[in-house]
Amino acid sequence: MAVADAQRAPPPARRPDASTLDAVARRILWLAVRMIHEANHVRPSPDGLKVGGHQASSASVVSILTALYFRWLRAGDLVAIKPHASPAYHAVQYLLGNLDASMLPRLREFGGLQSYPSRTKDPDPVDFSTGSMGLGAVAPMFAALADRYLRLHFHDTIAGQPERRFVALVGDGELDEGNVWEAILEEGLGDLGNVTMVVDLNRQSLDRVVPGIRIRRVEGMFAAAGWHALEAKYGRRLQARFAMPGGDALRERIDDMENEEYQILIRRPGAEARTRLLEGAVAARRDDLAGNVEDVPDDALPGLLADLGGHDQAELERVLRASDAELARPTVIFAYTIKGWRLPFAGDSLNHSALLGLEQVEALGLALDADSEDPWAGFPLASPEGRLAARRRRDLGYGTARPTTSPATAPVIAVPDIRIAAASSTQQAFGDTLAALARDPELGRRIVTAAPDVAVSTNLGGWINRAGVFSARRSPDRDDVKRPLVWEPGPAGRHIELGISEMNLFLWLSQFGLAGELFGERLAPIGSVYDPFIARGLDALIYALYVQSRFVLVGTPSGVTLAPEGGAHQSTVTPSLGIELPGLRGYEPTFGREVVWSLLEGIRGCLAPEDGFATYLRLATRPIDQSLAAPVEARLGLEGWRAAVLAGGYRLLEAADALEPLPPGSPVVQVVAAGSIVPEAVEAVRRLHHEEIAANLIVVTSAERLAGEQHAGRLDAVRHGGRNEIGHLATIIPPGERRAPLVTVADAASHALSFVGGAFGAPVVPLGVDTFGQSGTIPDLYRYAGIDADHIVEAAILALELEAH
Repeated sequence: MAVADAQRAPPPARRPDASTLDAVARRILWLAVRMIHEANHVRPSPDGLKVGGHQASSASVVSILTALYFRWLRAGDLVAIKPHASPAYHAVQYLLGNLDASMLPRLREFGGLQSYPSRTKDPDPVDFSTGSMGLGAVAPMFAALADRYLRLHFHDTIAGQPERRFVALVGDGELDEGNVWEAILEEGLGDLGNVTMVVDLNRQSLDRVVPGIRIRRVEGMFAAAGWHALEAKYGRRLQARFAMPGGDALRERIDDMENEEYQILIRRPGAEARTRLLEGAVAARRDDLAGNVEDVPDDALPGLLADLGGHDQAELERVLRASDAELARPTVIFAYTIKGWRLPFAGDSLNHSALLGLEQVEALGLALDADSEDPWAGFPLASPEGRLAARRRRDLGYGTARPTTSPATAPVIAVPDIRIAAASSTQQAFGDTLAALARDPELGRRIVTAAPDVAVSTNLGGWINRAGVFSARRSPDRDDVKRPLVWEPGPAGRHIELGISEMNLFLWLSQFGLAGELFGERLAPIGSVYDPFIARGLDALIYALYVQSRFVLVGTPSGVTLAPEGGAHQSTVTPSLGIELPGLRGYEPTFGREVVWSLLEGIRGCLAPEDGFATYLRLATRPIDQSLAAPVEARLGLEGWRAAVLAGGYRLLEAADALEPLPPGSPVVQVVAAGSIVPEAVEAVRRLHHEEIAANLIVVTSAERLAGEQHAGRLDAVRHGGRNEIGHLATIIPPGERRAPLVTVADAASHALSFVGGAFGAPVVPLGVDTFGQSGTIPDLYRYAGIDADHIVEAAILALELEAH
């Protein structure tokens, strides 16, 4: 069967019986507990650290995982798994034939199963990486938006794919994360009827039992945000008891008790549980309550009281089918569960990191019908459970070929013809380049932009006027008044406007940047944001890089160069992020042409079939005299200049090109500058020439590329010996100058470029912004921070003195 046909197939008509599903749930629980036991008590621990693994958190979701993977999910559906349920998820994948038994003893081992589900590091299929609380919870929402966007823009190739559902299985404590609510309130996500969030409501966080009033508030918040809210609160045994005489008194008693009391009640011996149950009831209802549970044996009463909907397959099926019936908005399902379900410490408020001992594990194996000879045994193929697993493997499309990803070959990206003014900012060049690319019929259709309510102030206006604003439904016609910005949302638009949430922007980038892997059509998502506020969404940016998403992040304006805006809007740490975050290629161009080249390189990284990457462009609003680039263009030509820019930097001014020839033996100093500070560096170098100092000006366009090559070369030499290759820096600084002192200067923390001196062991005087800025002019701020031409000249003289000593 072709993949598309398999994915279009309806859910299987044959419904597994309750006993088969319960056997599957028991085996998932056993495997998860045994994996964690192996990691903590069987496998040697040379460093003496506790390995962990969350037995209680895995136990609370096994019924939900069983309902999802062994009954409800269809081929093409994508699911984010609660981070602490990783062992239970791997057990599911093992039973479905997607994980070899040899991996089960390797939980949290190097090269083994990861602590939290990882789409890039785990050997079994993982749709969404999770681990940083709150991010995986909402990633499916942004993936659903990407799916909708592709269906409207690439309907000719996407049409044969299934109508997917996007599921997030989250713990109730995860809803404390603020980014969850930023996403829930995002207007563009509010009508995604194929999104379902299942909340594992076990009423416990890491340290405490969650108050019941909080849960009711959370349910109300979802409803107020327009979500379809459902509950799987009580199992069928309790529901049957509620329907009996006095059942309303029993339900009223359970509903009204505090969560702390409930957790204690289900852990007490039957006789004590009965006494507590009756003593806490309203006097007028006590007799009715006593009569309702009178025929329940003491030893069965705690189990009856703990019969919650999140562990009842029939109740879970009911709410999941109800979520399918709601097509106009997302659904949230509150599935009430017991943390540590069926384990000795079930419901214990301190069970989050608790581990079963050897005797407890052995007793659990007997209770769950585990194979005493083979702790990793699955189900016999001919058993009802084995047949169910085989059928569900087929239903879910496991083992079938993935659809071809487009474009299949690296696109040919032509440099657009744009006019760069004599004095132009890098932000202006960015906007003009995007506007020009909007006219490219092939490349332009793969570019999609987003901004957290800063589209105009980050220069996306020209792109928006040509590409339009995206909305699944066309907005009503606007008035006839001509405006400089055409804002007419509709299905053909290629810009997505987000609310003021940097977390949402980076989560949007993470999922649109995985469009090729998830849906078969690569996009080049470009997100623009004020550079200082990158730090506000840093966790989500790291998440996007961790999942190996491809995108272009544009931080603009940046630095104290954003002078009038004051210290609250002046970024200093972001260049370091561009250097230090794995998988992120960083550029800080100075001239307009450099913006064009680095942006196109970032787009290429998004669309390349192999070896793709994410890109960060740090831009500014300061107009730069473009004629300052004449020396490098004359020396290298446009293609040579472009190659040097993408490699990380070039020599802009040479001592040999000084206006007046320098005397032989003049002291040599290298001035290394980046971005908006280059004009000051040019002035400083010319003044140094006047002082008969042989200063060269090196412009760094990508500190990340230079530092990365230097580190990789040194590490390779450490590991394997041989030559100490350092990449492009060896081209920029020829052998005869490698011991010359350096001054590094950037509109960033002073250490941002200081690594250059370490390449050859030369003394360095680093200049940068190591204090908060304030409002003022650029000359004011540069002088205040110590990065103006005067400071550069004095730093060069100091560097020469350091060399002399």
